[in-house]
Amino acid sequence: MRRNPERRAALLDAAIDVLAREGARGLTFRAVDQQAGVPVGTASNYFANRDEILRHAGERVYERLVDEAVIADGLTGTRDRARVAELMHALVDRVAAFPTGFLALLELRLEATRRPELRDVLTRRIREDVDFNVGYHAKSGLPGDGTTVVLLWLALNWLIMERLTLPGLFTDAQRHDLVEALVDRLLAGQPA
Repeated sequence: MRRNPERRAALLDAAIDVLAREGARGLTFRAVDQQAGVPVGTASNYFANRDEILRHAGERVYERLVDEAVIADGLTGTRDRARVAELMHALVDRVAAFPTGFLALLELRLEATRRPELRDVLTRRIREDVDFNVGYHAKSGLPGDGTTVVLLWLALNWLIMERLTLPGLFTDAQRHDLVEALVDRLLAGQPA
């Protein structure tokens, strides 16, 4: 197997694009090569089989979603409900700005129902994400506990899915109001 990390990342980015556009059934080595603009056979030099490229594409989505500047910024400012809502709006916008990643992840989740190894990878990676968010929130001093964070995570993931798959269902203003209502209701009765 080849080891050029930049080429490998580019192939995984291409796989994410293919998953988002064609679904898991459309993910072939040839489709990845074509999307990446590389000679036929390149992806098969980097990944042993389709299962391997699926697993690594799931990891790559999360690599691309991590933004260290946003993480650092979240630890600044006020520690109130308004700040939680501001951070949730930023999260929705950041994930929605990488629509192929989110849609590819939906495809990977469906595929994971049939592929135990992929299910294990996604379960581990998503658990790490949830645990990171719970720990980050506790460290930040923002209102709300771990359950609040998990409920926000679950609800916002669904809101993002609606935004990307049925963009006409809610207007931008309605989505904004839904995030505000979600934060307000989850943090009601919690210390400011």
